[in-house]
Amino acid sequence: MVFIVFSLAVGTIGYHVYFQILWVDSLYNASLILTGMGPVDKAPNDSAKIFASIYSIYSGVAFLTSVAVLFSPVFHRFLHKFRLDVEE
Repeated sequence: MVFIVFSLAVGTIGYHVYFQILWVDSLYNASLILTGMGPVDKAPNDSAKIFASIYSIYSGVAFLTSVAVLFSPVFHRFLHKFRLDVEE
């Protein structure tokens, strides 16, 4: 949870600084990017485009990592339930 909140805070601050939009709009943009839905506002300059590109790549990795961490116990339990452990 801390990782997701940190990622959202970085995105919100970055959108506020580089896109020069309101805090609520910055939070909205960061939330949509972090969940993989895509940007809302058009980037006004090159620095905003660079930030949006880096944050999008980071968000993709962060989202996949957090999903993997959350679902790994379920997957592990599934393997044990059906005795699908591979042992050599």
